[in-house]
Formats: sequence, structure tokens, C-alpha cells
Amino acid sequence: MNDVRAKRIANFIEPLRVEPGSKVRLAKDFDPAFKAGVTKKRDGRELLRTGVELLAEYQRRLAAENTRGVLLCLQALDAGGKDGTIRHVMSGVNPQGVKVSSFKVPSAEELDHDYLWRYACRLPARGEIGIFNRSHYEEVLVVRVHPENLDRQRLPGASAGKNLWARRFREINDWERYLTDNGFSVVKLFLNLSWEEQRARFLRRIDVPDRNWKFSAADIRERRFWKDYQHAFSEMLSATSKPWAPWYVIPADRKWFARLCAGAVLAHTLMELDPQYPRVSDEARDELSKARAELEAEEQPPTTAGGSRRA
Repeated sequence: MNDVRAKRIANFIEPLRVEPGSKVRLAKDFDPAFKAGVTKKRDGRELLRTGVELLAEYQRRLAAENTRGVLLCLQALDAGGKDGTIRHVMSGVNPQGVKVSSFKVPSAEELDHDYLWRYACRLPARGEIGIFNRSHYEEVLVVRVHPENLDRQRLPGASAGKNLWARRFREINDWERYLTDNGFSVVKLFLNLSWEEQRARFLRRIDVPDRNWKFSAADIRERRFWKDYQHAFSEMLSATSKPWAPWYVIPADRKWFARLCAGAVLAHTLMELDPQYPRVSDEARDELSKARAELEAEEQPPTTAGGSRRA
């Protein structure tokens, strides 16, 4: 691992990390407009380009090593920039090594299983980066803000008691610890958008014809629950930022800076893993030498059975 690059990235993302065991008050502790000293959008784009190059390099190693995997969880309110973050941050990596899963309203089949089942079904394989566009944390966010969703999950009476959210926090922490113990790093990003910026983005979706398709009346209905979501996010960050799977709160009011931060956190994770290309055995090296000798000895392409050369 390049110690200089790794140290610079680690220092850059440190203010974004939710210290495990800390009590988060989202509105007070994290500024959605924070820029960490990067004042110009042009500079941010250059830094993002460097981060994308790093991601491409380490993703190739991760795929070749084929021993560990990475799960990136993205959470945000509507218009938080999840899709754009995925598109820009992963722009330079091999799409064969990345799997993106988006989670909408649970299907009937998914509701017939435990609440983590549908997320477990879409985990990355070894050598892959898996991205959850919304994630298992919906089960302590949307479901908490709209408890009527619990009725659809058909929980036994004892499982839906007053300790439900504390229990789910514990279960999620245990599940993520299980994943990390088995070689899958869990990277968790919360794109922190301000009330004013969300309003501005909704208005752009209404006013700009090319963005009309992105607008949904449901987004406005959810905005009415802003304070409830802020409380749910604060409790989630406090309870589930753990040493093996910490949360990073990404300032999302400036899209370019949010993408820079997301790329830096993911690059930091891969650089800490430091995957390596597999070592080639002596026997395999002998085979390579024989193959080289045969290729170098070739003088002309083979002919067809009738003696003519194919075009």
C-alpha cells in the first residue's frame, strides 16, 4: 500500500467518520455543506479523477485475488444523490466486478421471509464490489417512520414489542460482523442533505423538463416527515457505527464534493485491504516459458486443409 496516498486519504475522510460509541445529533454534529478545505469544484473534479484511478487499480487486484469482497451501503433522503454518486465514483472500474442492487417496496415473496433475507440474497461474491442503493437500514428508517409497514411484515407479537428497534440494531450489527469475519468489508455512507438543498432539488425536478421524470409526489409526502427521519438517522448512526463497520456521514449539499468523499472512503477501504495479484507457482512459470518459446518460434499462420490461407 502506498503509505503517502493512504495517509492523505485517511486524514481527508476522518472528519466524516462516526466514532463508534458516540451519540450522534445529526443536525448539530455534521454540516451538509462541509467542504474540508476543498473550495473549488475544479479541484474536486481532479481529486475525484485520481480517486477513480485508484479504485480501478485496487478493484483489479480485488477481482484477481478472489478472496475478499466489499459491500457499499448508500443511504440518503430523496434527492440525496445516490444514483449520481454511484455513476461518477464507479465510472472507471470494470463493470463485471461491480453489482448494484436497488431496494424498493418489498415483494410478497420477500415479505414471506425475515427482514434481512432479501439483502442477503444480493450480497457480493468474493472478488466483487456490491453496492446497495438503499439497504437493510431501510428496516430501521422507513419502517420506523412509517410503523404501519410492520403490519405487512407479519411479525409475531413478541417480536414487535417496544424493544424492536434496539433489537434490530443489534441484529444488524451482528450480521455485519458476520460478513466482515468472513472476508466482506462493509462500507456505510449516509449522504447528508440539508432541508434547503432538498427543496431546491425538488424544484429543479419540477421546473426543468428533462428532470420531470425524476419527480414523484411521494417525495413531497416524505418531506413532511423530515424531523422524524432526522431522529431515525441520528439513532441509526449512534447504534450501528462499529469498529468493524463504521458509518461515514457525507456532506451532500454539493454533489461534486459528496462524490469526492464517497470515492475517498471506498478507496481507503480497498487500500487498507491491499489485495494482491495471485503468486504464480514454479510449475506455472515453466508453462509460461514454454508458451513464450512456442509463440516466438512461430513463423507464419497455419494453412487450411486444402492448402489455402484464410482471410
